[in-house]
Amino acid sequence: MSRLEERLEKDLARIRAELAKQAEQASTAVKDAVRALQTGDKALAYQTVLNDHPVNRAMRRIDRMCHGFIAVHLPSAGHLRFLSAAIRVNIELERIGDYAVTIAREAAQLSAPPNGSMAREIERMTGESLLMLRQASRAFNELNGEMARSTMVIAEPMEHNLDEVYEELMSNAERDRIKEILAVFVVFTQLKRVADQAKNICEETVFAVTGSQKAAKVYNILFIDRENSCLSRLAEAIARHSYPKAGHYRSAGSEPAAALSQDLLAFMDKRGLKVELSAPTALSQITEQELAEQHVVVSLDAPVETYLPKIPFHTSAMHWDLGPAPADHPERIEEVYRDIALRVRDLIELLRGEE
Repeated sequence: MSRLEERLEKDLARIRAELAKQAEQASTAVKDAVRALQTGDKALAYQTVLNDHPVNRAMRRIDRMCHGFIAVHLPSAGHLRFLSAAIRVNIELERIGDYAVTIAREAAQLSAPPNGSMAREIERMTGESLLMLRQASRAFNELNGEMARSTMVIAEPMEHNLDEVYEELMSNAERDRIKEILAVFVVFTQLKRVADQAKNICEETVFAVTGSQKAAKVYNILFIDRENSCLSRLAEAIARHSYPKAGHYRSAGSEPAAALSQDLLAFMDKRGLKVELSAPTALSQITEQELAEQHVVVSLDAPVETYLPKIPFHTSAMHWDLGPAPADHPERIEEVYRDIALRVRDLIELLRGEE
């Protein structure tokens, strides 16, 4: 085997390995989303939503690898078919991650987990879907056409199963209302997908004409606690100082104090952290629209639900348990500062990547 052939096979193996890893991440996302739905674990639901960001970055990385392979090796016949299929498989895996996000968001909104026959149907369909995903991924990685054909057979009865679920919904006493709601929801969903795809086409057009790629997303992050005089203000200042281009940051408290902690101000001055000297902000001052625009809400003392019983559908909630507040234990402010700084770093890297 020549050196060029060795490199070609090595590059193909890398693409297969990345796709296998992407399939495992998609499978994990679906499992976590369904588990959050079944157990009412809202923290797991929000974490599943946030974990989709690395999946999206992996999709773009695999896409670059595939196109780079084509540019370098100028493949033909079987290799070209594999690359063409790999690009499409990559997109499908990313979409599965999106479906997991939707399931997780629904799980976070439900007042109680599904029960009875509906819960059993969810469990069964999840098992069948994940089995298909595992076998399909293995078949593609091994280029095993027979395994792929046998895996597709599993999907045939699933359409009938969905019909049964729909019939059960329709047997509800308010079936006419449910039918109308589902119909309208489907219409809105499809229209939104059309708009999303149109936007993607526009972005690809700009890239083709100018070479300019879409700018990295800027995230809205809200830090909350009870008084907005120490912990949440410290988190806001750290985020603004360390990641000014990655997000728009603000903070608020459910029972805002009269003024900022003097210990905090002295510490931040020593650290060179800029802080808005305005009085603590009341959480009630943040409108429903502003709250809905937040990508992440982080509570730095009590669980988020203590302050926000209803989390907007597109907002993810996190609870950072930092221990005793430095307002009561000033000697802990350095320790708390380091803890928050690490958590802020991890959150931004999860959202935007290490770069």
